[in-house]
Amino acid sequence: MIKEHRKYFNENFTSENHEAMLHELEQKFNYLPGFKIAETPIFIPRLLKDRLLEATDEIMEFINHPDFKKITEDAFYSPDIIVPNEDDKPKFIQLDFGVTLDENGNPMPKLIELQGFPSLYFYQELTARLYRKYYKIPEGFSIHPNSITSPEFIELLRSEIVGDTNPKQVILLEIEPEKQATAIDFYATEAMLGIKILCITKLKKRGKQLFYLDEDGNEIIVLKIYNRIIFDELYQRNDLKREFHFTDEVDVEWIGHPNWFFRISKFIMPLLKGKYVPKSYLLDKIEKLPTDLKNYVLKPLYSFAGAGVHINVTSEIIENVVNKSNYILQEKVTYHPIIETKDVPAKCEIRIMLLHSKKNNKIQVISNLVRLSKGEMVGVKYNKDKTWVGGSTGFFEK
Repeated sequence: MIKEHRKYFNENFTSENHEAMLHELEQKFNYLPGFKIAETPIFIPRLLKDRLLEATDEIMEFINHPDFKKITEDAFYSPDIIVPNEDDKPKFIQLDFGVTLDENGNPMPKLIELQGFPSLYFYQELTARLYRKYYKIPEGFSIHPNSITSPEFIELLRSEIVGDTNPKQVILLEIEPEKQATAIDFYATEAMLGIKILCITKLKKRGKQLFYLDEDGNEIIVLKIYNRIIFDELYQRNDLKREFHFTDEVDVEWIGHPNWFFRISKFIMPLLKGKYVPKSYLLDKIEKLPTDLKNYVLKPLYSFAGAGVHINVTSEIIENVVNKSNYILQEKVTYHPIIETKDVPAKCEIRIMLLHSKKNNKIQVISNLVRLSKGEMVGVKYNKDKTWVGGSTGFFEK
């Protein structure tokens, strides 16, 4: 998006460099990510950065409203999913923006979805370092919009996730973590923080106490849970034998309380307004369907990885939805193929990654994630056999 940097990168790109970058990543953890890593980062101009931050501020103004919890009580589709001991502020927030163009041909972000849940904080930091190692990234550009350094970023996350707690008593909780597409981030988190990656089936419960057995068979009391379990997946896994259920009353501190997954989700899209937000409707609240359904997408509220999304919506599809309260009808955002590549341009989606700091009690933008696409949708299955697509990161112009 910054022509001179894009041109320089494309002209100096070699597949050998990219393969060397992937090889180093694989060697680091003896593991290669299960998702496509894009051949290029993106260079985010000041105008787009300012718009992304302005959009984030407007959305956060709504989330920070004193009545936000009252407004989002209906986000819990059943009282059986409410987790005890919810905190006052979400620890992690992700805002996904598709990049389109305004009437003057300048890049314009449009909110696609949002989630009160962690993202690939540590993997993004790692991959940015690798892009810097194998390619010449312009001086003064950073993946951190607030321009903090890499050590400051890691220390900030360490203070919020681990703090003064013994790292052995802090766990990253997942379902069969080694099988997850995002496992690379778990390994990076473990390496940088020294915390334990644990499958929920390995978590043991005695009264209100949770513990796991270490490599020597010793009981390690769990004091903090950095939760990475997506509820949609958890509720589909009836085969899991486990002692702990999220609704249990236990003596742990949630680093990223699970209730925020529901509160900050597509559920609040219809409540958000402004030039950066497409029109959205909860399906069960619509009295009359729009006549131009071709300009809308139908999405389940809490699924992940694009599961259950209909991009070619018809009235028949809507009529056949059984649980309409679990769906949203959202105006389509036309991504513009704005990233020049070695063949056809790529579309891009930028995730703004936020963190709540206990020190100043503020939620701040600290990093980003980028996904490049040449298919109908952002996602692996829509971009098969294509190059210069996949997961990436954005370097912000100061």
